Amino acid sequence: MLEHRIADACEISRMLTRISTQIIERNKGIGNLVLVGIVRRGDVLARRLATELEGLEEGKVQVGAIDITLYRDDLKLAAEMPMVQASSIPFDIDGKIVILVDDVLYTGRTVRAALTEILDFGRPEMIQLAVLVDRIHRELPIGADFVGKKVPAAKDEIVDVYLEECDGREGIFIKKREEKGDEK
Repeated sequence: MLEHRIADACEISRMLTRISTQIIERNKGIGNLVLVGIVRRGDVLARRLATELEGLEEGKVQVGAIDITLYRDDLKLAAEMPMVQASSIPFDIDGKIVILVDDVLYTGRTVRAALTEILDFGRPEMIQLAVLVDRIHRELPIGADFVGKKVPAAKDEIVDVYLEECDGREGIFIKKREEKGDEK
């Protein structure tokens, strides 16, 4: 299947720097922030954002990760038993500004599941959403506060984010969704 690159490693780095600056401006620093990434690529991006934030401001930003698998509303539709990873938020989120981080925002269902799980950990002052790619289309009324790139991909297209830590390569790609019966 042919994929078209819409961002390379340098562009992803610039997006994360821009998002970090916007987070600092909106929240008047990093003093009350914590980052929570959605497993798998969201938690990698959250760690990268923490490094960026700490490079721009004095202080340390705590980073956690959540696996929303068991909170998904489509879990019963899965053909196989999903592989669940442990969520890890080893700090108190009560009264904190939680920046929820994910790679791609599409329908809003993943974010809805993540919000539900975060609230099981405590009561933050506020939850903001940072995504690398916003696909625009929604099934739920959820929007990102911080966006690296808006990509109005068609419903028959897939937007893939590859990160060196997970995939051994870096970039954002778009490709046509395979039709049933197409060979891989």
